Amino acid sequence: MALYINQTGKLKEVKEKPFKLEKDIQKVFEANLYSVMGLDLVKSEFTIKNKRIDTLAYDPQACAFIIIEYKRDKNISVVDQGFTYLSLMLENKADFIVEYNESLQQNMKREDVDWSQTRVAFVSPSFTENQIQATNFKDIGIELWEVKQFENDTIAINPIKKSVAAESIKPLTQQTQSLKNVTAEIKVYTEKDHIEKGSDLTAELYEKFKTAILYLTDGIEIKPQKFYIAFKKGKNITDIAILKKSLKLFINIKAGQLDDPKKLAQDVSIIGHWGNGDYQIQVEDDKDLEYIMSLVKQAIK
Repeated sequence: MALYINQTGKLKEVKEKPFKLEKDIQKVFEANLYSVMGLDLVKSEFTIKNKRIDTLAYDPQACAFIIIEYKRDKNISVVDQGFTYLSLMLENKADFIVEYNESLQQNMKREDVDWSQTRVAFVSPSFTENQIQATNFKDIGIELWEVKQFENDTIAINPIKKSVAAESIKPLTQQTQSLKNVTAEIKVYTEKDHIEKGSDLTAELYEKFKTAILYLTDGIEIKPQKFYIAFKKGKNITDIAILKKSLKLFINIKAGQLDDPKKLAQDVSIIGHWGNGDYQIQVEDDKDLEYIMSLVKQAIK
């Protein structure tokens, strides 16, 4: 996609300014890790079992460790390398917890981590079609992120999404024990996983609310998590948990900052809850759909 600057009605193309080194990409991501990927930086250049990890990060939403690798070379097998790192982490869990505690001065315990949400992210200016197709499985714990730098100091970052028809990778990994072990422990959640926990009623209700949320603004991304489905634009806007008789909708706004004249949203800031933000709405029908969307829209920055 070409990028232009509009100078008084005349377009001037902004040319790409390739990164000189993988390290340059790493510096950009590590300095902006939370705003770009929603992750906390644990350690740069983390070495374990004679293998060097470019960036070790932690996802506070999924309660899971994330390994990030930066690549300028297209001639790599992201699947082979990705499974190597996933296996490395799952076989050495204690080492990752120790590094987290020492680097961030925390007291994390083994049970605090959801190891099923472990994943590896590859970051590169571009990926080949083969690399994209090789990771196009709905339940693979490997992500691809494209990053491009332009001459006007603009940087474009684009996570490559799986296709809607992506299949499971598990049948392809059953012949190799190490790969089988990884896929047995890693769980990538889908919308279908959540919908199946509900009923026909809540499945239909979810689709109505999903459509309404996506209409609020361009660029909203759907990211199923373990306990809810997140709707994100940079950060989480709203999260939906699908139950048998209702939906629980969470609005990512701090307590006291939501303009809610009808008082539909419950302040859950001091009680345990699944989603992000301090407000929850229990939804059993769509009669307040339009009004609820006016509340959700307040979380979009």
